Amino acid sequence: MASKIFMGDMPELMENILNNLKNELNSLYSCSLVSRHWCKMSIPILWQNPFSFYPKPLYISEYFSSLDEDEIYILKEYGINLEISRKLFNYAKFLKDLNLSNLEFIARKWTSLNLVEPISSRIYLDVLVNIVINLLLKLIFESGTILHKLVLSFSELFEFKPEIFYSIGRNELFFSRLQHLSLSVIPEFNTENVTIFLKVLAKNITTISSLNLEICSDFKPELFHSLFHHIIRIIKSQDQLKLFGLDGGDHYLTELHGIISALECQKNSLQKVIIKECAYSKDTLEIVDCAIDVHTMPLILEKYGLLIQRLRFNSKNSDDFDEELFFLKAFKSFCPNITYLYISNIEFSIQLLELIGSLQRLQFLSLRRYFATMSTMSRHFPQSLQRTLKKLLIYRLDDEKDTRALIEFCIRNKSLNYVGVYIYSDLNENFRKEAETHDANVVLVPSSRIIVNC
Repeated sequence: MASKIFMGDMPELMENILNNLKNELNSLYSCSLVSRHWCKMSIPILWQNPFSFYPKPLYISEYFSSLDEDEIYILKEYGINLEISRKLFNYAKFLKDLNLSNLEFIARKWTSLNLVEPISSRIYLDVLVNIVINLLLKLIFESGTILHKLVLSFSELFEFKPEIFYSIGRNELFFSRLQHLSLSVIPEFNTENVTIFLKVLAKNITTISSLNLEICSDFKPELFHSLFHHIIRIIKSQDQLKLFGLDGGDHYLTELHGIISALECQKNSLQKVIIKECAYSKDTLEIVDCAIDVHTMPLILEKYGLLIQRLRFNSKNSDDFDEELFFLKAFKSFCPNITYLYISNIEFSIQLLELIGSLQRLQFLSLRRYFATMSTMSRHFPQSLQRTLKKLLIYRLDDEKDTRALIEFCIRNKSLNYVGVYIYSDLNENFRKEAETHDANVVLVPSSRIIVNC
């Protein structure tokens, strides 16, 4: 079999082997030197994502080997020392993963290294880098490549030339298999570039499975309207959108501008939604330091609450008791099928007990940094926990009163097998032995040893 691989008689197997080396550039490069056949199979993989690595950016010159004479003349007129030799491959055609921020960084390094004379003017250098980036993008868009992943992060210094969009139009297959799209926009960036590019994407892509957006809220309302108009068009036009993320950065988006309604079109395929620091999936909901308008969350829960089986709620703003109660009531109303409940940093309340009591399938309960003692909690826990709860995580167990309360709780809950303690170092050995002696079915362990399988 080894001889057949070397002779190229098993191309599919060979391709699988080389694809497993795509993050091992040195190994992949060595493979390209073995034979002509190995070279033809290795080079396309080696050049799928060259802008994600930051060695000396000499490989940019390989791309420019495809420039025509007029474009070479332009670079030389701007003082770039460019030696062109024709290559065996059209390297731009192999690109599958394009990150504009990485491309800009590499282009800037390459430009600085290839100047005939150093440039003291930062403005002039920025203009020159912009020319280099546009030439690179033109080569990429016209190469016939088919992208799988695109990360758009627009610098304030970068501006698409009009011919770039013409080049995109000439390569109809460029976005035909795009699966992953990420977009980062802040007010300092060129929002006109963003809007035009989103408009192009909305017209040309239907294959995205994951869409991630980072959009600062410090935009004028009209810019928000334009951006989200095209984003909503992109969401609605996808055939199988599985993951959607929206992050407002440090400025906290307070409105979602129709995003939730747009996601309704993808409810049959959508598996996970991440909004700011609120994360939702079809069976998992995580809410950590949520700054979204509280009226938005019920919209999500009302549509998808029955599907949620795991819930994590961490209130970093423990002073806002009303907001905590709001979320607890919403969970109780819309999420009856929870089997895993992780609660952190909230006050003891009747609403929390009502939520726990309403969960007829609850198997895992974690009360990390919960502002109540074990003795207080055990007196109020609903009887329904006695039938289903298998694993309980508590913050600490460091006094006799809490130990007695835990023992009584374990005796009542026949289904309980493990109690995990977060601050295990504070656990008195005598307390541990006493608890385990009274209930042979329950073991006290560090929280890290608790395995979640529900």
